[in-house]
Amino acid sequence: MLKCGTDIIEINRIKNAIEKISEDFKNRVYTKNEIEYCESKNVQKYQSYSGRFAAKEAIFKALSDIIEDKYKIKWTDFEILDDKNGKPHVYINSDIIDKNKINYIDISISHCKEYATAICIADIID
Repeated sequence: MLKCGTDIIEINRIKNAIEKISEDFKNRVYTKNEIEYCESKNVQKYQSYSGRFAAKEAIFKALSDIIEDKYKIKWTDFEILDDKNGKPHVYINSDIIDKNKINYIDISISHCKEYATAICIADIID
């Protein structure tokens, strides 16, 4: 069964959250590896943070049927890192998601000056 999730976020919302709440927000939403990646983007770091935020929302939407306890899910249960070709890849760091039910998961992230968007397609085993 194919499931889809999508999200769009204003980059300024993420930028403001990072600048005003700073470390608390970053550590609650992003893994250490994601923070290192986004910070390495210098001028475009907020686009990268926003794209990963949108991707996590899209992943949650696509996998919501197999998340055992939606109230215990954390932002860092999903980690988005680029593969050797620069394509984002999802790593699931959670015991409340039945990974055996996921046959395939794919994401795509895009951003412009004002918005970041992401889509997730997941093949869930019935």
